[in-house]
Amino acid sequence: MNTSTAALEVEPQLDLRKYHLLDRYRAVRAFSAKLCETLCVEDYIGQSMPDASPMRWHLAHTTWFFETFILTRNPGYRKFNDAFEYLFNSYYNSVGEQFPREQRGLLTRPTVEEINCYRKSVDEMMLETLQQVAPGSEEILDIVELGLNHEQQHQELMQTDIKHLFAQNPMFPSLSLCKPATSDLPSERQWVDYEEGVHCIGHNGEGFAFDNESPRHRVFLEPYALRDQLVTNGEYLDFVHDHGYQRSELWLSLGWNHINRHQWNSPLYWFYQNDEPCEFTLGGLQALDLSAPVTHISFFEADAYARWANARLPTETEWEAVASNYPIKGCFAEDHHDSHQAVHPCHGAANGPFYGLFGDCWQWTCSSYSAYPGYQAADGALGEYNGKFMCNQYVLRGGSCATPREHLRKSYRNFFPADARWQFTGLRLAKSIS
Repeated sequence: MNTSTAALEVEPQLDLRKYHLLDRYRAVRAFSAKLCETLCVEDYIGQSMPDASPMRWHLAHTTWFFETFILTRNPGYRKFNDAFEYLFNSYYNSVGEQFPREQRGLLTRPTVEEINCYRKSVDEMMLETLQQVAPGSEEILDIVELGLNHEQQHQELMQTDIKHLFAQNPMFPSLSLCKPATSDLPSERQWVDYEEGVHCIGHNGEGFAFDNESPRHRVFLEPYALRDQLVTNGEYLDFVHDHGYQRSELWLSLGWNHINRHQWNSPLYWFYQNDEPCEFTLGGLQALDLSAPVTHISFFEADAYARWANARLPTETEWEAVASNYPIKGCFAEDHHDSHQAVHPCHGAANGPFYGLFGDCWQWTCSSYSAYPGYQAADGALGEYNGKFMCNQYVLRGGSCATPREHLRKSYRNFFPADARWQFTGLRLAKSIS
């Protein structure tokens, strides 16, 4: 094959990918804006804890990513505002210093209007840049794809961060004008047994994936069983009524110290009104749906519940070995917005034989977040994306009701510290078979 023939084959493939990413870019950026449709200007500014960020900051930071890693490559590009490099850098030390994370809510300027102008300006330049990508500069498309998946991660954070902010308000405001859907879950719960064997774990190389999902490798699993449903609010309420938060024998030492220091006695967002259990949702305060998956629990709580239930949490390899046999179906972010329902976990019969395997809640595993055999972080600033966080975190699998559907893969590895619970985090039980 001569050079000219090879070029003729490469260019149509490049054009196809360019226009696919152009469509995706428009759609992803538009969904971020859609998440803000019901907000007042005051809602964009507040920060309820160091782990959460103001909505305005999310909108600016995701824009900063495209400006910093793509647009500044263009000769003669003039930054929208030089101060934004410092204000909206999250953790990229290779790029420069960052404004303190815990003080993001103190920034009353730039205004929300300025941030929207920033997004519009960068979007116009990005669409023009994408259309001009030529053979030999395909790396730009890889960074665009990473940036879009990065923004989808922030779309989930936008929903959970605003929920945490609203939960501090005794008026219990709602992001959605609609209530969450009611769960439809069969009462029979089953254990599904799996034999010992060798399994291939990790991304298979088709399509986009984060670097922490690779390399694909083999693992040997001992016989185990997995529960076919997520643990529900009703089941977790039994744990609470059985004084689960007062029984030290159920808790890891760090967990026991943590729940006593912070006086935890139920999942985040559980409240009682007239002695009846309620749950704060993005649709406001609602009666606790006993059939819905329990959510907003920490690794400590998930581990204690599993021990109380004479079970354990699955390893991430056990979870992925099962998930490899099922399609990615479930309750995702778009489902709620398309059906005009508040974002919240909702078991449904349409989810397949393993209820909530995908969507609904991120499922805690007992696996520490670490590198796969042979893992190497990328060079440069983008290499800071995942690898440097592989310490003191646990892996979660499956996505949640706030996760964009196309963002998820069976090999996707989320990770959080053991005490984190402001995300839509739940659990599925496992047990070893002797």
